Amino acid sequence: MKNKEMVKGLSIREINSFDPPIIATTFSNQGWNKPESQYKQYLYDHQSGKRNVLIAELKQTHNLSSFAGYLTIVWESEYPSFRVQNIPEIVDFNVLIKYRRMGIGNALIDEAERRIAERSQIAGIGVGLTPDYGPAHILYIKRGYIPDGRGLFYKGHHLKWGEQCVVKDDLKLNFTKILR
Repeated sequence: MKNKEMVKGLSIREINSFDPPIIATTFSNQGWNKPESQYKQYLYDHQSGKRNVLIAELKQTHNLSSFAGYLTIVWESEYPSFRVQNIPEIVDFNVLIKYRRMGIGNALIDEAERRIAERSQIAGIGVGLTPDYGPAHILYIKRGYIPDGRGLFYKGHHLKWGEQCVVKDDLKLNFTKILR
């Protein structure tokens, strides 16, 4: 994993029972509402094999590490096109603002793609369309992800010409990448 090596002190591991309150508090301190219950559910899903949850940490001192970000891999996507094609999906990928542009996101995706490649030749990812997701758009395209060609997806269906929607996190464009 070349990107992991570029970030001094970075480690990527699976979620454990100590993580949900730490993750929720850390995001709250950054002004984001990401409740502890979400990460408790992720832990349950991880333990049941429904998803993998990868945690990025930066070693700060001799015995102390700092949470830096995470992503999850859902093995059976809720996005119909991915589900029918058995394409695992990277879902809910976040790096703390203070740790962005350090290679942590790339290292997380490297590990996710390595795990996905053990089960599938294709990785999927859905991304929101507001400016907040701009850095993600750039990252995914640089990494070789391309739109799946089905257009915008909102509340369980692809939007048709003239259809209206509210622009928020559940309005997405879905991308795939062929893994070698």
